[in-house]
Amino acid sequence: MRFETALARLVVNVYMSVNNELEIAMLALFQTIDLALNLYTWVLIASAIFSWLYAFNVINSSNQFVNSVGMFLYNVTEPLLRPIRRVLPNLGGIDISPIILLLIIFFVRSLMWNSIFPLVA
Repeated sequence: MRFETALARLVVNVYMSVNNELEIAMLALFQTIDLALNLYTWVLIASAIFSWLYAFNVINSSNQFVNSVGMFLYNVTEPLLRPIRRVLPNLGGIDISPIILLLIIFFVRSLMWNSIFPLVA
């Protein structure tokens, strides 16, 4: 009887340990995804501000550093903004695709933490 009880306790402890480690791994994964989405949000905001500064000639467009920063921001944000721009109607020079993408990122982060993570953890 004692052996069976000890074996049952061992099985429960191993299960709880594996379950706890899985929960910790899932939390780390969700936090990493959340951090990446947060960083991309700031890159998107920086790209919008940079485009305004460039359009109004506030920054020197012939500076190599400014051009490299601009190309980096464009190359990082354009792959996600281009499909949104294709769907949106022409608003006559007003580009609201960064706002739409920010709303999508906010929705994904909220969905991830409020709907998916409680099911996994």
